[in-house]
Amino acid sequence: MTSETVRKDAVRVLFVDDEFIEFRALKKKIADLSEPRVEVEYSSSIGDALDKIRAARFDLILLDNRLLPNADFRETVPELRGIGYTGPIGVVSTDISGGYFQEFPDYGVDFRIGKDEIDVQSLQHIIREYVHYDVPDFWKDDYSI
Repeated sequence: MTSETVRKDAVRVLFVDDEFIEFRALKKKIADLSEPRVEVEYSSSIGDALDKIRAARFDLILLDNRLLPNADFRETVPELRGIGYTGPIGVVSTDISGGYFQEFPDYGVDFRIGKDEIDVQSLQHIIREYVHYDVPDFWKDDYSI
């Protein structure tokens, strides 16, 4: 990993969900997350998310499975990829047991997670796995061989 690809500032997350209460719940769950520093921005629709992605850099997108008028991630994720977003996208849903969730890699999705599974530890794990940034010293033992 070169120094150009390593993040030294905050990890920027775009949370896309048509329920603002879900965004509030996420912010509350991760309020104690101090490392890495995370900035979460909210979009209520795929259209709004596309505008925000065109205007700013995001390191990670957490996308609600169902956003009206789209059916599910099989329609929304290709729209995000279609404008050139190459970062990680995670599909978030109340229920990820549907058979079509097995197709997620075919649509440009990096991972899926239940809304009830998102907390400080899971978000740290997702960031470790999918976002390039300056790893804190106290995490380096986790990565040594």
